[in-house]
Amino acid sequence: MKKRNDVKVVIGGKQYNMGGYESEEYLQSIASYINSKTDELKQQGGFPKLDSDIVNILLQINIADDYFKMKRSQEEIEREYTEKQKETVDLKREIIGLQAKLETFEQENRAVREENLELQKRIIRMEAEIEELRRKK
Repeated sequence: MKKRNDVKVVIGGKQYNMGGYESEEYLQSIASYINSKTDELKQQGGFPKLDSDIVNILLQINIADDYFKMKRSQEEIEREYTEKQKETVDLKREIIGLQAKLETFEQENRAVREENLELQKRIIRMEAEIEELRRKK
Protein backbone atom coordinates (compact mmCIF):
# COMPACT_ATOMS: atom_id res chain seq x y z
CA MET A 1 0.00 0.00 0.00
CA LYS A 2 1.30 3.45 -0.91
CA LYS A 3 2.20 5.94 1.77
CA ARG A 4 0.07 9.06 1.99
CA ASN A 5 2.01 12.28 1.49
CA ASP A 6 0.97 15.57 3.06
CA VAL A 7 2.63 18.55 1.41
CA LYS A 8 2.46 22.30 1.92
CA VAL A 9 1.90 24.04 -1.42
CA VAL A 10 1.46 27.65 -2.44
CA ILE A 11 -1.43 28.42 -4.79
CA GLY A 12 -2.27 32.01 -5.65
CA GLY A 13 0.08 33.27 -2.97
CA LYS A 14 -1.65 31.31 -0.20
CA GLN A 15 -0.31 28.24 1.54
CA TYR A 16 -2.40 25.06 1.55
CA ASN A 17 -1.94 21.54 2.84
CA MET A 18 -2.33 19.04 0.02
CA GLY A 19 -2.48 15.32 0.60
CA GLY A 20 -2.43 12.29 -1.62
CA TYR A 21 -0.73 9.01 -2.42
CA GLU A 22 1.37 10.50 -5.18
CA SER A 23 4.89 11.81 -4.67
CA GLU A 24 5.59 15.18 -3.12
CA GLU A 25 7.05 16.33 -6.47
CA TYR A 26 3.82 15.39 -8.24
CA LEU A 27 1.66 17.26 -5.73
CA GLN A 28 3.91 20.33 -6.04
CA SER A 29 3.62 20.12 -9.84
CA ILE A 30 -0.18 20.28 -9.52
CA ALA A 31 0.10 23.47 -7.49
CA SER A 32 2.56 24.86 -10.00
CA TYR A 33 0.19 24.04 -12.86
CA ILE A 34 -2.70 25.84 -11.15
CA ASN A 35 -0.45 28.86 -10.56
CA SER A 36 0.61 28.92 -14.22
CA LYS A 37 -3.03 28.75 -15.38
CA THR A 38 -3.87 31.59 -12.98
CA ASP A 39 -0.94 33.62 -14.38
CA GLU A 40 -2.28 33.02 -17.92
CA LEU A 41 -5.65 34.44 -16.84
CA LYS A 42 -4.00 37.43 -15.18
CA GLN A 43 -2.33 38.33 -18.48
CA GLN A 44 -5.72 38.82 -20.11
CA GLY A 45 -7.22 42.28 -19.93
CA GLY A 46 -9.80 43.01 -17.25
CA PHE A 47 -8.63 40.30 -14.86
CA PRO A 48 -8.26 42.55 -11.78
CA LYS A 49 -11.90 43.66 -12.15
CA LEU A 50 -13.29 40.12 -12.09
CA ASP A 51 -15.06 38.65 -9.09
CA SER A 52 -13.15 35.79 -7.43
CA ASP A 53 -15.98 33.35 -8.28
CA ILE A 54 -15.64 34.26 -11.97
CA VAL A 55 -11.87 33.88 -11.75
CA ASN A 56 -12.30 30.42 -10.22
CA ILE A 57 -14.81 29.42 -12.91
CA LEU A 58 -12.46 30.66 -15.65
CA LEU A 59 -9.62 28.74 -14.06
CA GLN A 60 -11.74 25.59 -13.92
CA ILE A 61 -12.79 26.05 -17.57
CA ASN A 62 -9.16 26.45 -18.65
CA ILE A 63 -8.06 23.37 -16.71
CA ALA A 64 -11.00 21.35 -18.10
CA ASP A 65 -10.09 22.56 -21.60
CA ASP A 66 -6.51 21.36 -21.13
CA TYR A 67 -7.82 18.05 -19.79
CA PHE A 68 -10.16 17.41 -22.73
CA LYS A 69 -7.53 18.41 -25.29
CA MET A 70 -5.04 16.05 -23.66
CA LYS A 71 -7.65 13.29 -23.49
CA ARG A 72 -8.50 13.77 -27.18
CA SER A 73 -4.79 13.69 -28.02
CA GLN A 74 -4.32 10.51 -25.99
CA GLU A 75 -7.28 8.87 -27.72
CA GLU A 76 -5.81 9.78 -31.11
CA ILE A 77 -2.45 8.36 -30.11
CA GLU A 78 -4.12 5.17 -28.89
CA ARG A 79 -6.08 4.90 -32.16
CA GLU A 80 -2.90 5.37 -34.19
CA TYR A 81 -1.13 2.82 -32.00
CA THR A 82 -3.91 0.28 -32.60
CA GLU A 83 -3.72 0.92 -36.35
CA LYS A 84 0.06 0.48 -36.29
CA GLN A 85 -0.33 -2.77 -34.36
CA LYS A 86 -2.75 -4.05 -37.01
CA GLU A 87 -0.36 -2.96 -39.77
CA THR A 88 2.48 -4.72 -37.97
CA VAL A 89 0.47 -7.94 -37.75
CA ASP A 90 -0.42 -7.67 -41.44
CA LEU A 91 3.23 -7.05 -42.35
CA LYS A 92 4.38 -10.00 -40.24
CA ARG A 93 1.87 -12.22 -42.04
CA GLU A 94 3.09 -10.91 -45.37
CA ILE A 95 6.71 -11.57 -44.36
CA ILE A 96 5.83 -15.14 -43.36
CA GLY A 97 4.11 -15.65 -46.72
CA LEU A 98 7.05 -14.19 -48.61
CA GLN A 99 9.48 -16.33 -46.62
CA ALA A 100 7.48 -19.43 -47.57
CA LYS A 101 7.55 -18.38 -51.25
CA LEU A 102 11.29 -17.72 -51.01
CA GLU A 103 11.84 -21.17 -49.53
CA THR A 104 9.83 -22.72 -52.37
CA PHE A 105 11.80 -20.75 -54.97
CA GLU A 106 15.09 -21.75 -53.35
CA GLN A 107 14.06 -25.42 -53.42
CA GLU A 108 13.01 -25.11 -57.06
CA ASN A 109 16.28 -23.32 -57.83
CA ARG A 110 18.29 -26.13 -56.19
CA ALA A 111 16.33 -28.70 -58.18
CA VAL A 112 16.92 -26.82 -61.44
CA ARG A 113 20.65 -26.49 -60.65
CA GLU A 114 20.90 -30.20 -59.92
CA GLU A 115 19.06 -30.97 -63.16
CA ASN A 116 21.33 -28.56 -65.04
CA LEU A 117 24.40 -30.23 -63.51
CA GLU A 118 23.12 -33.65 -64.59
CA LEU A 119 22.47 -32.33 -68.09
CA GLN A 120 25.98 -30.87 -68.27
CA LYS A 121 27.43 -34.21 -67.19
CA ARG A 122 25.31 -35.94 -69.85
CA ILE A 123 26.56 -33.49 -72.49
CA ILE A 124 30.15 -34.16 -71.47
CA ARG A 125 29.56 -37.93 -71.69
CA MET A 126 27.90 -37.59 -75.08
CA GLU A 127 30.71 -35.37 -76.35
CA ALA A 128 33.20 -37.95 -75.11
CA GLU A 129 31.25 -40.71 -76.91
CA ILE A 130 31.16 -38.65 -80.10
CA GLU A 131 34.90 -38.03 -79.86
CA GLU A 132 35.53 -41.73 -79.29
CA LEU A 133 33.35 -42.63 -82.28
CA ARG A 134 35.26 -40.16 -84.44
CA ARG A 135 38.56 -41.71 -83.40
CA LYS A 136 37.33 -45.19 -84.29
CA LYS A 137 36.39 -44.16 -87.81
